[in-house]
Amino acid sequence: MQPDYLLTIGLVLGLFSIPAMLSAYADQRAPRASMASFILAAAIIAFAYVRHPGGYELADVPNVVVAVIADILK
Repeated sequence: MQPDYLLTIGLVLGLFSIPAMLSAYADQRAPRASMASFILAAAIIAFAYVRHPGGYELADVPNVVVAVIADILK
């Protein structure tokens, strides 16, 4: 189940980096850290896709995220 965790971590990291990028652009600063975290998130998602047998379908992503959250809370 490790690729599922990696996919979820990559999605959360990517979602948190988008507002940081927008904030940097609004303040007319270079979005270095937020862009680095977005690239890291994309790399983690790609690594999870490669590690999962058969890859992920787009329709599977919500089920994977819910399963990971349920596993953490359990």
